[in-house]
Amino acid sequence: MPQSFRAAVLVLATTGIAAPALADYQPIRDRAEFLGVVTQGELTRMGIRLTVTRDGAISGSAFGREVTGNWTWEDGFFCRDLAWGDTEIGYNCQEVARDGRSLRFTSDKGTGESASLRLE
Repeated sequence: MPQSFRAAVLVLATTGIAAPALADYQPIRDRAEFLGVVTQGELTRMGIRLTVTRDGAISGSAFGREVTGNWTWEDGFFCRDLAWGDTEIGYNCQEVARDGRSLRFTSDKGTGESASLRLE
């Protein structure tokens, strides 16, 4: 699995490089706010395109492989279970924060690695 995939898509993975802390991200605290943002387009970054739907599905592609999964909103966290092609990424709950059209996902309920994706 490419390292850039791991870093760029914490929506998918739970390890990778940390995103820069230069932006002024504001936490998203509830499901309605999250949906109001994420349903405005696709989440993108370097070869990654993901769609998160209101009904709890995640779909798209990353580095030429299909991405599929499901998500729920639990106690203020985005919790997802995903596959990248034939590779099961697994379940993880993540803190989500927003800065304009960028969303930062931080694994392990905000204590792990972070990655930012652009909403297009």
